[in-house]
Amino acid sequence: MIKALHEAGVKSEWAYTAGFASIGLSFLAWTISRQTEDAGIDRADRWGIFVGHWAPTFFGVGLALSTYEK
Repeated sequence: MIKALHEAGVKSEWAYTAGFASIGLSFLAWTISRQTEDAGIDRADRWGIFVGHWAPTFFGVGLALSTYEK
């Protein structure tokens, strides 16, 4: 999979950027859900955690791509 991503032109820096962006998006999703939905803090927490789980995946892919690029 990493070889295919590398050959498609995906760079490790892009994956790291996506990881940091997903952290910000996690906070944003939590904030918006908390303010706009009447479901309470539990649903806002679930949205934040759901999006927050993307960051380690992006960082892992970035690390693998970085290793492959060398």
